[in-house]
Amino acid sequence: MPLKQHGRDYDIVVYGASGYTGKYTAQHIATHLPTTLKWAVAGRSRSKLEAVVSRLQQLNPDRLPPSIEIISSTTDHTALESLCRRTFILLTTVGPYGSLGEPAFAACAATGTHYFDVTGEVPFVHKMITKYSSLAARSGAKMFPQIGIESAPSDLLTWSLSQQLKREFGPQTKTGEVTLSIHTLRSAPSGGTLATVFTILETFSLKQLREAYKPYALSPVPHPNPDLAERRTTWITKVTGLATTPILGLGTSSVAAKTDAAIVQRTWGLLSQASNKGKEDESYGPRFSFKQYMKPRNWLSGVAIHLGLMVLGLVMATPFLRGIAKKFVYQPGEGAEEEVAKRDELEYWGVAKPDFGGDEIKEGEEGKKRAFGRCWFRGPVYYYTGVLLAEAAATLLEEESVDEQLGGGGIYTPACLGQPFIDRLDRAGFHFETKIMEE
Repeated sequence: MPLKQHGRDYDIVVYGASGYTGKYTAQHIATHLPTTLKWAVAGRSRSKLEAVVSRLQQLNPDRLPPSIEIISSTTDHTALESLCRRTFILLTTVGPYGSLGEPAFAACAATGTHYFDVTGEVPFVHKMITKYSSLAARSGAKMFPQIGIESAPSDLLTWSLSQQLKREFGPQTKTGEVTLSIHTLRSAPSGGTLATVFTILETFSLKQLREAYKPYALSPVPHPNPDLAERRTTWITKVTGLATTPILGLGTSSVAAKTDAAIVQRTWGLLSQASNKGKEDESYGPRFSFKQYMKPRNWLSGVAIHLGLMVLGLVMATPFLRGIAKKFVYQPGEGAEEEVAKRDELEYWGVAKPDFGGDEIKEGEEGKKRAFGRCWFRGPVYYYTGVLLAEAAATLLEEESVDEQLGGGGIYTPACLGQPFIDRLDRAGFHFETKIMEE
């Protein structure tokens, strides 16, 4: 499939390519994306970037190496804007995004450069939407924050479940309650992820955190029942973290629940807007709600996970305890050794109820049917974060249908890339499947 013509020097630039996730992103590009790709790696240290390029040449000696672009400081607005003017798509792994990410985001929004990142910082995304949505719309920049492990799998699986319901019951069928479960998780967080956790309360105020994590705070349109998921949660779940969902089984509190919910809820709003503009109706509907759990070994471990997350929250909120914890974890740029990371594994399960809009006949005939889905991969979690970044960029770079569905510039979500993105991920080893089941 030919690459889009755009008149800029680079199709893709990986900014932060010498970091832990950036290296994996560059490796996937070098070994899987078209050899005609014009691309570069960017960062502060020439020697580190040269080492990355040398490694890429070992992995694929038959393709031309990427160019090297030096950005001496993450706050060098002039250099970043200059690079972005010569770049069609910027992939940035430079974090924590709350303290380091805004200059790159602002430069892309100003220059019409398409943008992807792997932040998990909802307050950062909330701030960027507030400040740069209008600018991105004017410049034509299509911007996709949180397209890594947080929060692409949850967003794409929710979209896939909704599409399965439409295929089964008709294109006008809406989606009611969606419940996801992190069914399997074997991985250790990188230094960059941990730095984000430790610094988020140093970067954002409690007021900013509360505003960003409100239900549907990232949605461009209000939900008629924003507290629907909360109302569908029992007091037992609120106290113990435990919940039993038909098909999915036992679940407990998920560390990524609120982070992923924010992006899924933004997708709800974006798809609602798209259907109102005469585009293909992929909207979820007014009675949509989203919850995410994590599968424990048993109820005792489930309660322990729930309490452990509460303790973690206390540590993060206490500067003294936070300072002690920082000394015992990976530092930014570090992570598990490749041989260890190869044993990583991640799998999500999900179930979605159809919303028939009060049609009692359909409720009676089809009331027990649910869309079930799962997505999974085996291998380093941070490598697959790089896969998500690289394949998202390739989707935008090659798929004309995505441009038609998105329209102009704006701040989008992983699900807005739709089935072309999922198909690319499947070929890269990140698999999705959905089907209809009965409770």
